[in-house]
Amino acid sequence: MTGPTEHVRSWYAATAHAAPRRAPLTGDLETDVCVIGGGFSGVAAALTLAERGRTVVLLEAQRIGWGASGRNGGQVLAGWSGEGEMVRQLGERGAEFLRRTKYRGHEIIEDRIAKYAIDCDYVNGAVTVSANLKQQEALAAEYESEASRGDAGHLTLVDKAGLRAHVATDVYMGGLIDRKAAHCHPLNLCLGEARAAEAQGVRIFEGAAVTRISDDGAPVVETAAGRVRARSVILAGNAYHKLEGRSLGGLMLPAQTFMIATESLGAEQARAILPDNLGVCDANWVLDYFRKTSDHRILFGGRCTYSNREIIDIEGSLLPRLKRILPQLDDVKVEFAWGGAIGIPLNRVPLIGKLRENVYYVQGYSGHGVNCSHIAGEILGDAIEAKMDGVDLFEAIRHFRIPAADIIGNPMLALGMTWFRMRDAAGI
Repeated sequence: MTGPTEHVRSWYAATAHAAPRRAPLTGDLETDVCVIGGGFSGVAAALTLAERGRTVVLLEAQRIGWGASGRNGGQVLAGWSGEGEMVRQLGERGAEFLRRTKYRGHEIIEDRIAKYAIDCDYVNGAVTVSANLKQQEALAAEYESEASRGDAGHLTLVDKAGLRAHVATDVYMGGLIDRKAAHCHPLNLCLGEARAAEAQGVRIFEGAAVTRISDDGAPVVETAAGRVRARSVILAGNAYHKLEGRSLGGLMLPAQTFMIATESLGAEQARAILPDNLGVCDANWVLDYFRKTSDHRILFGGRCTYSNREIIDIEGSLLPRLKRILPQLDDVKVEFAWGGAIGIPLNRVPLIGKLRENVYYVQGYSGHGVNCSHIAGEILGDAIEAKMDGVDLFEAIRHFRIPAADIIGNPMLALGMTWFRMRDAAGI
């Protein structure tokens, strides 16, 4: 039997804190809750449940943080993907939920960093930048809406000249700075929460790919060499799992996203580019994002492909985009380049719900996973305690399903996203 696949060669993996190699599952276990998936959703839910006194077994097919949770841009942004669709379908109920949970993920993460001494380079401050006048007007409208409710104390709207004091570039029209938003080393956050979960009694197994979830009076989760009988199951595999295809197939399509990390620029040059260490993302549908690392690199991501095809030359694709934004880095070298899959529902609203009695699922954050996965972990923890408000809200949202998605779905999504790229280019 082969072991789990190691983390992709990334700056995150190269700077990750030491983590134990956990054995695969062998034999039979019983537990209150079995969590499938060792990314943010699974680890956050497991820790939430353990803190509430539940016994938990977590099964990860590869290593903790192996997928998007350990490869992403590290930006901890406010709110959910698909917010407009949630409000359109749910009205004030959806709007109230979005207001109430906008920064709930940040609160959970920050509390855990303090409580469990998790070292993950967590820094408050991010800015959404506008590529055209229409985007800047939308950011201004967002600021005014928050100000009208007295909730704009942490926000600063800046024009092109004002942005220059925070981001050393002239390519944007302005931006909206959010001092409650943050950025971090996501792999170290995930590893730190897993360590905390184990300290609370969670049993974690790696290289433990789940083959099926059966029902023998209670849910039974099966792997190649073991079984877990649980009172409840949480399926948190996101873009990589193939479980429950009849119920979940065609609702979410994987996309590939890519990142580079430059060589270390030195503290002085890195500080000149991002003087107050903001995380940066643009307001395009198909966006670019970048930030400074703790060792003075620029970490840059973008070029999401919606045909689920990998870019062979990641550096050749991303580095020209970085230099267009930051031409002062014309001679910079790239030391790390990597990619991975993220899950995107067709309406961009995350999929959170109940498959059948005592079997729950969560997936499809469309790039907002660091914040939202921690809220989802709390929502699912509540559901297991028969507090169904959060799950009921997400189950009330209508999603689209593409028949034979593995054959035709990604080309359809790719065609749709080409349209959005054209909108970005035209400033629509």
